[in-house]
Amino acid sequence: MFKSLREDISSVFDRDPAARNALEVLLCYPGLHALWIYRIAHWFWVRKCFLAGRFISHLGRFLTGIEIHPGARIGRKFFIDHGMGVVIGETAEIGDNVTLYHGVTLGGVTWDKVKRHPTLGDNVVVGSGAKVLGPFTVGSGARIGSNSVVVKEVPENATVVGIPGRTVLSQKREEGRVDLEHGNLPDPEARAISCLFDQLRELERKYALLAREHEELKNVVEASRRDVAT
Repeated sequence: MFKSLREDISSVFDRDPAARNALEVLLCYPGLHALWIYRIAHWFWVRKCFLAGRFISHLGRFLTGIEIHPGARIGRKFFIDHGMGVVIGETAEIGDNVTLYHGVTLGGVTWDKVKRHPTLGDNVVVGSGAKVLGPFTVGSGARIGSNSVVVKEVPENATVVGIPGRTVLSQKREEGRVDLEHGNLPDPEARAISCLFDQLRELERKYALLAREHEELKNVVEASRRDVAT
């Protein structure tokens, strides 16, 4: 148990440059508190004490603003930064070394009592406000941009942005390192608009060239007419 607690605290220092000392982390990090409360609730849940598990989970939500269903499965070195508004559903599965930012939802899309929440592989980073909805897999090493809405499977090491989420980059990152630069992601809409502007400038250049040629031809024709008239 103490080894697990030390590992949790160490993961905070690895991924939050604002962390100064262990006491501050113990007292002031709601993501860490939510994780520990979840583990207690999960202990009751797997022993079929469902009411106790849900009640402890509810207390954790009240205290931290983070809702983790006790039926979810969470791996090692899980880190929620800030955390307010994070929701993790009952059948969600989270691998090792995963990072979530505030406002993230791992939600379901059906009322049936089946696997209805996503599975996150190892080393996944989910940016603030992102929604991952449905019983599919987000591959290991994937990054999901802030405020994206992901509704289908994500390949390993892919970067997904937009509504609905689209894969804009697939690149393996350094092994064992958590990539926190979730704000430094490609913007496919900006790229598309930039391409349209490039095409517009090219059309303007061609139009100007045609206009000059037309003016030159007009001058030649007028000069020819004057020569014939004289």
